[in-house]
Amino acid sequence: MTDTIKFDLHTHNERCGHAIGTIEDYVKKAIEYGLNYIGISDHSPYFYSEEDHLYPTIAMPKSEFVLYINEVLRLKKKYEDKIHVLLGMESDFYPEHIDVYRRQYLLHPFDYVIGSVHYVQDLNIFKKGRWEGLTSQQKIQVKEEYYDLIQQSAKSGVFQILGHIDAMKGFYPEFTSIETDAIEQTLKIIGEEDVAIEINTSGKTKDCGGWYPADEILERALFYNVKVSFGSDSHTPERIGDEFELVQKRLKEIGFSEWAYFIEKKRYMTPL
Repeated sequence: MTDTIKFDLHTHNERCGHAIGTIEDYVKKAIEYGLNYIGISDHSPYFYSEEDHLYPTIAMPKSEFVLYINEVLRLKKKYEDKIHVLLGMESDFYPEHIDVYRRQYLLHPFDYVIGSVHYVQDLNIFKKGRWEGLTSQQKIQVKEEYYDLIQQSAKSGVFQILGHIDAMKGFYPEFTSIETDAIEQTLKIIGEEDVAIEINTSGKTKDCGGWYPADEILERALFYNVKVSFGSDSHTPERIGDEFELVQKRLKEIGFSEWAYFIEKKRYMTPL
């Protein structure tokens, strides 16, 4: 395989309550942008909750989960001569509820599931102000808990890709400089578990102003033979494939030679 395969495995849509555009809008824009594969990966419902729609501005209701899947499968068929539409999901990771989520994903023909840690100590990782008043030791503890959850998600066997593994820096750029060897240990485990991580270009829309994860993490990921993938984390159709070529170039500079996409949970490697 010599031609570059252009793909984006991390996209959202209006079902989650905080993105713009229908799933079909994203598919059409991906075709316009010349993508070979477009992964639809909206936020997972809160399966553990007894409520149908626990947080309406964060994720789809449980009652729309099958409707979401059916819509993606319909569009996969409708546009099969123009683009490969992949059925994905960005799943929250709660260790105490992982079996509930696992059962849901096994019922349906997902091409991949992205596992993302969005909550640490019951607070959203992007919550502004969550770091105020914490001592240096408390900040280290939060960071280590974050990476412990990512390690657990890698070991769970539920996910093909781990989402934005340093996203806690999003609205707190100082997160990067909190000294701990937790990231090193996490990358070692991810490599051993053979789960991919994504380069997620949505970090540029946050205070940290850069991709997830940072270059130094990618350098260590290469050392531990961690496979990488790509996702824009677009919440508007226009951001699909955002900075794909720049990420491709940077990964080559770091020393990667290929990256991953997934079909029916099987990993395919394509040259950078």
